[in-house]
Amino acid sequence: MSYGRSLRLFLVDDSPNGLITAEIMNWTGHVLTGPRSKLSELIQRPECARTGVYFLVGPDPDNSLRPLVYIGETDDVGTRLKQHNRPEDNGGKDFWEKVCLVTSKDQNLTKAHVKHLESLLIQNAIDIGRCRLANGTSKEYANLPEADRADMAFFLDQIRVVLPVLGFDFLRASAKPSAPEGVEEQSKSEPSPEFYLEVPKHGLKARGREYEGEFYVLSGSLARGSWKGPSGGYEAQFHQLCEDGVLVDDGAGHLQFTQDQTFSSPSAAAAIVSGRTANGRVAWKVEGTHETYAEWQDRQVQAAQEAAASASDQRVSPSDGGS
Repeated sequence: MSYGRSLRLFLVDDSPNGLITAEIMNWTGHVLTGPRSKLSELIQRPECARTGVYFLVGPDPDNSLRPLVYIGETDDVGTRLKQHNRPEDNGGKDFWEKVCLVTSKDQNLTKAHVKHLESLLIQNAIDIGRCRLANGTSKEYANLPEADRADMAFFLDQIRVVLPVLGFDFLRASAKPSAPEGVEEQSKSEPSPEFYLEVPKHGLKARGREYEGEFYVLSGSLARGSWKGPSGGYEAQFHQLCEDGVLVDDGAGHLQFTQDQTFSSPSAAAAIVSGRTANGRVAWKVEGTHETYAEWQDRQVQAAQEAAASASDQRVSPSDGGS
């Protein structure tokens, strides 16, 4: 059972586009993030003189759907950031637009800790695949006592909770809505019923599920062989999925999903399957019925409202109605 978690955000400049700090209760970590344009202010913060790990994040010129990320560690974050801010021909990095650094409030992070943490973060980013790393190579750093390795594993878990709240999704693991039966998923919610989308004219059928706030098209689903809709919109995502090997030619004029693929909405998923813009709230239907996604969702909302009303009625005793 999940009890939720309290995350404290502080807008240093009284602006959501400026410097932001983040902390979790009972966690010694401290997160500071901001745009590159605020670097002169950021490096004056006391956190920048500490030992920690940091992320440089910017657009990937070769992939419009994923960011380019550099993950580093240092004894003095401020000094390292000033080095990265130099022109690229002088040892700096040009691509990044945002920076995020993670240090410790009790200042107990050592060089050994952050080297181990950096190796864990790089491997996580590679495994999750939501970004392209600008790091040259990843070296495993295991020269740390067992207890400290456990502490850094917990530290990593907290980083992965905080970063998506701050807009950095590259360490957020995708759920597995089509895990084999009997395999227990570490999930806080149940997947929706299975949906299907058919385009009989083109011989297409895709399967999908909503899981932990995202809509997935399941592995093995078929999509149109090429993009036929107007330029823009989801066209870039369609071509990117082809380049990434998520959509491959099935030999019969269709494209096939090689893995469960997450989308921002049912309409985004429907557009990729159909090869054109589509209203996913109507196009996706509950398997075994003709109920659309929109109708299914509305039924969930109505059921939740009725359950809340019933619980409220049960809390009111007869005497509350007066004599």
